[in-house]
Amino acid sequence: MTHPADFLHSDFPAAQSCGLDITGPDRFLNRELSWLAFNWRVLEEVDNLNVPLLERLRFLSISATNLDEFYSVRVAGLRELARAGSITPGIDGRSIPEQLELIDSEARDLMSQQQSVLANLRKEMAEQDIQILTAAEAKEDHAYLLQYFLSHVFPVVSPLAIDPAHPFPFIPNAGFALALQLERKTDKRSLRALVPIPQQISRFVVLPGNGYRYLPLEELILMHLEQLFPGYALKGHCSFSVLRDSDLEVEDEAEDLVREFEVALKRRRRGEVIRLKISANAPKALRDDIMVEFSVTNTEVIEVDGMLGLPDLKELVIEDRPNLLWPNFTPRVPERVTDHDGDMFAAIRNKDMLLQHPYETFDMVVRLLQQAARDPNVLAIKQTLYRTSKRSPIVEALCEAAEDGKSVTALVELKARFDEAANIRQSRRLERAGAHVVYGFMNLKTHAKISTIVRQEGDRLVTYTHYGTGNYHPITARIYTDVSLFTCDAALGRDATKVFNYLSGYAQPETLENISISPLTLKTTLLQGIAAEAEHAKAGKPAAIWVKLNSLIDAEVIDALYAAGQAGVKISLVIRGICGLRPGVAGLSENIRVKSVIGRFLEHSRIVCFANGHDLNSPKARVYISSADWMDRNLHRRVETLVEIHNETVKAQIVSQIMAANLADVAQSWVMQPNGSYARATWPDGSFAFSCHRFFMENPSLSGRGSAGAQDVPQLTHTDDS
Repeated sequence: MTHPADFLHSDFPAAQSCGLDITGPDRFLNRELSWLAFNWRVLEEVDNLNVPLLERLRFLSISATNLDEFYSVRVAGLRELARAGSITPGIDGRSIPEQLELIDSEARDLMSQQQSVLANLRKEMAEQDIQILTAAEAKEDHAYLLQYFLSHVFPVVSPLAIDPAHPFPFIPNAGFALALQLERKTDKRSLRALVPIPQQISRFVVLPGNGYRYLPLEELILMHLEQLFPGYALKGHCSFSVLRDSDLEVEDEAEDLVREFEVALKRRRRGEVIRLKISANAPKALRDDIMVEFSVTNTEVIEVDGMLGLPDLKELVIEDRPNLLWPNFTPRVPERVTDHDGDMFAAIRNKDMLLQHPYETFDMVVRLLQQAARDPNVLAIKQTLYRTSKRSPIVEALCEAAEDGKSVTALVELKARFDEAANIRQSRRLERAGAHVVYGFMNLKTHAKISTIVRQEGDRLVTYTHYGTGNYHPITARIYTDVSLFTCDAALGRDATKVFNYLSGYAQPETLENISISPLTLKTTLLQGIAAEAEHAKAGKPAAIWVKLNSLIDAEVIDALYAAGQAGVKISLVIRGICGLRPGVAGLSENIRVKSVIGRFLEHSRIVCFANGHDLNSPKARVYISSADWMDRNLHRRVETLVEIHNETVKAQIVSQIMAANLADVAQSWVMQPNGSYARATWPDGSFAFSCHRFFMENPSLSGRGSAGAQDVPQLTHTDDS
C-alpha cells in the first residue's frame, strides 16, 4: 500500500465538501496566513527526532529569523496600507484590519511555541553537556567572566542615562537592549538607563571547563552593572528588542540610483517601529516609558516569557559536535566535467548539462566564469547579480575578466531586499575594474538568473549560457536546492542576449525562441500551457501537470489550475511555502493535491511539467525551469525567466529524477488539507520512508553522468541506516 504523501504512486484522495462558496473568495487561502503556516512547519522540525539535536536548534533560529523578516516587511506593509485607508481585500476577501488581527494572534502563538520548544531543547542539550546558563548558574565562573567583561565587552558597550539632558537613544532595526531602574546608593536618587546589547560581538559567552557552557551577553552585562554604573544599585530591569519597517522607498525619477538607495538604506535603519518584544514581568514604569518612546500600542507589544533574540541561537550550532549535526556531505563534481579534465567549455559543448545544487557543487558555475575570465578566446561576459556572497568569487572573476580587457556587463539588482548595501559595494567594485554596470528598471526587480559567455571558436562566435533557478551565491547554494542549466545551444544563447539587451537598453524583445520572460510573456505561457492540458483532458488524451515552486498565490493562475482540474487534468504540486490554492475540495479541486517538503535543504528550484497529451515521461512532454514563483510580484513586477527544456537527457533528469523524487518523498513531506492546514507524513517505526534529499545525495544528476547518459536513470531508492 502506498503512502498518501507519496504523490508519485498513490491515488488522489477523496475530495471533501467544505461548505465553502467555491465561486467566491473562499476558494483562495490568505497569503499571510499561509506563510505563517509554513513557518509553523519550520518550527515543528524542532520536535522532529529524526533531525540531529543541533540542527533542530538551527531550525528554531531560522523560524525566529523568518518571523522577524515577515514582520519588518509584510506586516509593516499591511499596516501602512491600513493607515492609508486602503480597502483592497486580500485574495481570500479578508480586509486589511482582519488580516492584521489574525496575523497578530497566530504570530503570538508561534512566538510562545518558540519559547516552549527552546525550553525542551535546553533540557536535551544539557544531557549532551551543552548548557545555556543564567547569571546565577555562572557564579562559580565570576573571576573569568569579570576578566572577559573588562577585555571584550566593557570597551564596546555604551551605558546611556535617560533624563532631560540625555534623551532616549536610537535603537536600530533588530536592536536589542537592557532597560534599567537604578538607585544611587548615597542619596537614593533614581536613574533610568539603557544598555544597548552590542551586535558587533558574540551573543553568547563561552565559559571554560568541561562540556559546552554559554552565558547570554545580556546576563553578563547584568552581572557587571557596577562596572558601568558605579555607586548605583539595580532596582528593576527588563530586556527588549525592536523591529522597524524595512521597506525601501525610492524615487522613480532618481537621477543617481546608487546614491538614492544609500539614502533609502539609512531611512530603513530608522524606520517606524512595528513590533516591540519585551521581557515578561517588566517593571510597569519601564514598560510604559519604552512604549511611549517607540510610539507603540499594546497590539504592537509582545511580552516574552523566555529568551529574546532567538535568531542568535545559530551561534550555538557548533561544528565540533558532529554527532549532533547532519552527517557530512560533500557536493559532487559531475563526471562529465571530470571526463573533460575540468574544462567546462568542453563539457558543455559535448551536451547540455543540468546540475542540481547542492548535490552537484555550485563550484561548476564559479569555475565556468573563472575559466572564461582567463580564456583568451572569450570576448564578452554578461551576468545578472541579484544576491551573492560578500567576497563573491563570481564578482572576482568578472573583475578579472574586465581588467583583462574583456567586455563585461553586470546587471546588479539594487532592489534585492536586505542585500542592497552589499550590491552597491559589488557594483562599485565592478565599475572600478572596468565592467559595464547597469541596474535594470526602476519599477521592476531583475530576478532572472542568467550568465552568457561569448567565445571565439575558429571562424565563429559561440555563446555559452547558464540559466539558473537560484541566486549566484556560493554560500546559500550549499543549502538551497536549485538547478543550473549549462548550454551552448544557439537559440538559448540568442534568447539570453535579447534579455540582456532588454535590461541594459530597454530594447523589448519582439521574439524569443525558447524562453518566456515576465512581465511580458511568462504568465501567458503558463496559462496557455494549463489551458492546453485541459483541452487534452477533454479530448481523452493523457493530461497531467507537475509543478514545484516556493509560492503559489496568483489568483488567475490558481483559477486556471482549478479549471484544468475540473476538466480532468491530474495536478500534483510541490509548494514549499505560500499556497493560496485549496486542494481536494469537491466541485473545485478534486484533481489537485499539494505537498510541502521541509528538511535538511531548502527547496528552492522552480519547475513545471505539462504532459502535453502524452505520458509525462514522454519526450513530447513540455518541461520548464524558472526563476519565478507564481505570485503577482514575480509575474508582473519582476524580470524573470521560464526556460523550456528540449534536450532529452535533461528532460528525463527533471521528470524522472528531480520531480519524481520530490513527489515520492514521504520522510520530509507535509500534505496540504482543503482547509489550508498541513498534515505531516507519518509511518510505522521500522518501516522505510523515502527521502528525496537522501536520494539526491546518493545519486548523481543524470545529465552530468558523461558516458552513462539517459539510459542510467536510477531507481527511487536510497540506503536506510538512520
